[in-house]
Amino acid sequence: MSKQIVATDKAPKAIGPYSAAVRVGNFVYTAGQIGIDPATGEVVSGGVEAETRQALTNLKHILEAAGASLDDVVKTTVFLRDINDFAKMNGVYAEFFTADYPARSAVQAAALPKGVAVEIEAVACVEA
Repeated sequence: MSKQIVATDKAPKAIGPYSAAVRVGNFVYTAGQIGIDPATGEVVSGGVEAETRQALTNLKHILEAAGASLDDVVKTTVFLRDINDFAKMNGVYAEFFTADYPARSAVQAAALPKGVAVEIEAVACVEA
């Protein structure tokens, strides 16, 4: 099986030596996405809810570039700067995942890139 590197102008460019996503066979593995507006390169303002919305929008665009969608996501991992923000993040998350929910882990992280409140990564499985 070959691996396909996934990139799109609709999501922020990687800020290090990694790919936005990699597709191998029917699986797409994304890098963690934070609430960076790809048009400005800046973290969106508005706290954990705004950051979650932007991170999931970025994830959506990356998945689409890989030939997948949010409906294909089988697992997400959510990293929170403060686990007390879980309910706020979860409210926005429920706007993006509305049925047949993926498995999910959520953990508090000591520090996240650019001091953000949330980072989200996903694994998707698509039809061949």
